[in-house]
Amino acid sequence: MTQLPGLLDTEAIRKDFPILDRTIHDGKKLVYLDNAATSQTPRQVLDVLNEYYEKHNANVHRGVHVLAEEATELYEGARDKVAAFINAPSRDEVIFTKNASESLNLVANMLGWADEPYRVDHETEIVITEMEHHSNIVPWQLLSQRTGAKLKWFGLTDDGRLDLSNINEIITEKTKIVSFVLVSNILGTVNPVEAIVRRAQEVGALVLIDASQAAPHMVLDVQALQADFVAFTGHKMLATTGIGVLWGRQELLEDLPPFLGGGEMIETVSMSSSTYAPAPHKFEAGTPPVSQAVGLGAAVDYLSAIGMDKIAAHEHAITEYAVKRLLEVPDLRIIGPASAEDRGAAISFTLGDIHPHDVGQVLDEEGIAVRVGHHCARPVCLRYGIPATTRASFYLYSTPGEIDALIDGLEHVRNFFG
Repeated sequence: MTQLPGLLDTEAIRKDFPILDRTIHDGKKLVYLDNAATSQTPRQVLDVLNEYYEKHNANVHRGVHVLAEEATELYEGARDKVAAFINAPSRDEVIFTKNASESLNLVANMLGWADEPYRVDHETEIVITEMEHHSNIVPWQLLSQRTGAKLKWFGLTDDGRLDLSNINEIITEKTKIVSFVLVSNILGTVNPVEAIVRRAQEVGALVLIDASQAAPHMVLDVQALQADFVAFTGHKMLATTGIGVLWGRQELLEDLPPFLGGGEMIETVSMSSSTYAPAPHKFEAGTPPVSQAVGLGAAVDYLSAIGMDKIAAHEHAITEYAVKRLLEVPDLRIIGPASAEDRGAAISFTLGDIHPHDVGQVLDEEGIAVRVGHHCARPVCLRYGIPATTRASFYLYSTPGEIDALIDGLEHVRNFFG
């Protein structure tokens, strides 16, 4: 068995994830390398969810009976856990959404409806990057179309980094919002937050960071990032689908208008007008994703008990090994940084002229689960002149043996297609 420095005790950790014991396709052991799309869920989170539904299930905030009070305590307790996990100055800065996409759309719509000095209109500019997930492109395109604001973006270098050579021309005095990904879901690139935030602050622009591929894998400190908003999602960090987070600075949340209207987000309602509850409830209209938030809180507990610094070290070792092994495969081209430095634990690649969908299908027959396609980042594929990529992505339970299985699987792909 390959030994690498910095690895977690994956044998013990994997016992917490029942699905990793599965065999598929006539007894082949499952090798799950699609964590950038969705991570697996440990027993500890499943147990919390089962207990919630068996003992505490009720609507939150509205009832005075025991179940409602217990559900409310668990839901708001999850908010406390997330706030501590990201080092938020206040729990009231943590807004629960259904996913990161909704969090990003929430900010875009707030700015479209805001008063000065935050309003985006035809005299202002929006800045994104060419490596964004569609969820951080389309909301800004919609806002630009609706308001007449100019949409601008940073391009990419040949090695998968952001081209910041013209940063002063891209981020200008007209810029209202700069929204960019911390870690690319397709390239794996870790972006230079400090340089971008510093320039945005120079011109008075707000900064929104998509941390969907960062929060599960590294220490996420929203105060250290110095951004105005940070978005991420639960299903990539051991929780269930249906729960996301938007963190925002308290003063901004107080000043900006809500996106959704309905129950719980109000203070008073008459037939002619309404006033709104303070944040975070101002942005959580209707019945929230209660059990999903409770599950996210349990996932945060699990990750925190291991230690995000240890998880990051483990993934760095796994990624370094994966890059080394992948570069040994004939005709394989890594799309993005071809080293483990300043990159996350997702590696996209092409294999000669074999279409990624064919690569993924043959790997699946060998029990290896990877992601194929443009990974909701089609502009990246256009930039590098490729139709799609195969992506292998790792997490705290990934092992060197799974990397070896991937390499063996790719050799099988090459043999299959001659």
